[in-house]
Amino acid sequence: MIPITHILCAVDFSDTSHHALRHAAALAAWFRARLTVLHVAASPSDTFLPAAAPGDWAPALSLTPPLDQVREELAREVTRVGADPVAPDLAVAVGRPHEVILAEALARGADLLVVGTHGRSGFHRLVLGSVAEKVLRLSSCPVLTVPPHAAGGVAVPSYRQILCPIDFSVSSRRALTLAAELAHEAGGHVTVLHALEYLDPEEPCEHVPFDIRAYRAHLLTHVRERLHEAVTASGVDAGTITEALAVNRAYQEILDRAASLPADVIVMGTQGHGGIELMLYGSNTQQVVRRATCPVLAVRG
Repeated sequence: MIPITHILCAVDFSDTSHHALRHAAALAAWFRARLTVLHVAASPSDTFLPAAAPGDWAPALSLTPPLDQVREELAREVTRVGADPVAPDLAVAVGRPHEVILAEALARGADLLVVGTHGRSGFHRLVLGSVAEKVLRLSSCPVLTVPPHAAGGVAVPSYRQILCPIDFSVSSRRALTLAAELAHEAGGHVTVLHALEYLDPEEPCEHVPFDIRAYRAHLLTHVRERLHEAVTASGVDAGTITEALAVNRAYQEILDRAASLPADVIVMGTQGHGGIELMLYGSNTQQVVRRATCPVLAVRG
């Protein structure tokens, strides 16, 4: 069991962070968890405006509003979301956003971070140094990223259809445990997916000393057994789960399956066989987070 007792949601007053806060409030209500809503104002040393001379940049000290004013706006944002029953704590800080978010999460003992992936830096910068990417890459606790595509028309987030890709790594098994908990709280259904990325062709090749078709059949049977064992070990109610096996690029199969369900959330590990350090260089997690049209809950091993 992965306890969720304290959720920290970072907001920057963008539309996407507004929707991320709605997801955080819903999760806090389901898990009866404490909710902290945090806004990080960039420090004056991190804020620049073009100076008079071309090519020069000067600090814009006036761009950081008074913290009391920011706190009032934060309270209005929470009211608009309707998170009053959760009684969230409001926090305002100054500094580099990802550093402050991670430090606050550690200091407050947060079990889950929630961030939007289309803040002031733009969604296209998710893997090029944005706040969301840095938080996702460096956080020691699970991170829920909410893309702009997931925002439209959602009054109360509902995780009825949960997709959980699994590669049998420690992180993906922890993700399956958390997916099961979400399904229990939301009355949802979990599709557990494993994608075999590389298989030999079905047609026999010249000079191959064994039956390729038999090898493929054996491999698929073996993976199905492992998948079933992992699902059984997770304790998921058999009536709320579907086991799925596919032969495809993992991230592409995840995105296709999420679209066809359609999935309300994808729960997946961020430290698979390649390691979380590969996230910026083409890992399945990176590809899914960048392209998914529903929230992605990333869990470390």
